[in-house]
Amino acid sequence: MPKAYWITTYRSISNEEKVAAYAELAGPALRAAGGTFLARGLPSRAFESGALERTTLIEFESVDAALAAYDSPAYQEALRALGDGAERDLRIIEATP
Repeated sequence: MPKAYWITTYRSISNEEKVAAYAELAGPALRAAGGTFLARGLPSRAFESGALERTTLIEFESVDAALAAYDSPAYQEALRALGDGAERDLRIIEATP
């Protein structure tokens, strides 16, 4: 089964405190669900239609594992802490074989 990648970009942040509360809960929740953080922060460069948005890249053993992490009670608690503190784009994609 191919690995999966969870990619989040932050289109806008309206409340840094809520984002910090989310990060404090989300990191441990996603690691506990088998996620490995590969990259986190602002892009060094962006090309074509790319935007210099805060981005997170997390590797999971499979799409099912990533989906289970998203649905987990611990991650849902992190989402509640984030609330309306940021507008994000979150995608889970399967690695190529």
